[in-house]
Amino acid sequence: MKSTATLLTVPAPSALWEGTFADVSLIAGLVQDKCVYYLPLYRQHQRLAASGITVSRQLLSTWVHRAAELLRPIHDAQLRSILQSKVLAMDDTPIRAGRDHAKHKMKRAYLWPVYGDRDEVTFTFSTTRGRAHVLATLGAFAGTLLCDGHEAYLHYARITRDVIHAQCWAHTRRHFEGAQSSEPAAVAEALALIGELYRVEKHIRKEGLSGEAKLACRIEHARPVCDAFFAWCDQQCHRLELLPKDPFSIALAYAMQRRGALNVYLSDPEVAIDTNHIERAIRPIAIGRKNWNFCWTEIGAERLAILHSLVATCRLHRVHPYTYLVDVLQRVAIHPDSAVEDLIPRRWAELFAANPLRSDLELPVNNVVK
Repeated sequence: MKSTATLLTVPAPSALWEGTFADVSLIAGLVQDKCVYYLPLYRQHQRLAASGITVSRQLLSTWVHRAAELLRPIHDAQLRSILQSKVLAMDDTPIRAGRDHAKHKMKRAYLWPVYGDRDEVTFTFSTTRGRAHVLATLGAFAGTLLCDGHEAYLHYARITRDVIHAQCWAHTRRHFEGAQSSEPAAVAEALALIGELYRVEKHIRKEGLSGEAKLACRIEHARPVCDAFFAWCDQQCHRLELLPKDPFSIALAYAMQRRGALNVYLSDPEVAIDTNHIERAIRPIAIGRKNWNFCWTEIGAERLAILHSLVATCRLHRVHPYTYLVDVLQRVAIHPDSAVEDLIPRRWAELFAANPLRSDLELPVNNVVK
């Protein structure tokens, strides 16, 4: 201070872990930059170095991994919440994780998002795209499972008594779009009929219909279109000039084999016509992997799934990911284990969003050390 010719030192912010200088705002910023702004840690390291901050890349990875482990119980609680849904959607997206030393390249692995009927999404990690992971993730789920035509989901629905299997019309449409070069006229007819189904859904959204009103609209306007579509598909299947391996034949077979599952949404207003909502949740993974390319280890990919689960759900509930992370990374140490469900983003928005915990850097400086 000039008046007393003394030096004042502002106390350092509290570290998230003992023996480190990483405060909660730094950790939350690293996670946000990686999961929201698709900035891999090596680029964050470069940015810190350009600002005169010297820290090893390995240390950045260690901090992010430790943060993911702190958040793991919340991730697991959110998955339990999702599995209580009456309708859930599931999908998978490939990533590269872990090194195959024999082939000198990164292994192919998968993140599986599970989306519940309360706008929550949780990613799980698997090294394969097999049915075992679907069974391990969903367990004894009872309700409607909406997904694409992957055999793993078909198998799960067959062996699980209380599951109704619904399938995605967007995937059906894509199969016909892939056959445009071989049968442009016929594909145009198929796409026109499917387009009518989506016009009905657009009308439902515009009018704000739900429950019985939504179901009645689908029955009146969409069911006749579905019946006409499958009658048309059956007619096309009898064309003698079509070869089994023709893309158009494959698209017809895909639709006809899944007729019952594609029609499930006509009998339940809570079932969406497609899985586009879960594919929007996957988009940050798809964009992010173009930047970070791969995960060095499989455990790293699993921890990435934890972080993306919470960040993606924050965005679905209009919660700022940074504010949420700063709060829960501090609160998780003092919150009762029995009430960990309160910290999932949906519940956190109700209980703590109005008065979140802040980092020391955001608090007014009341005390200084002379």
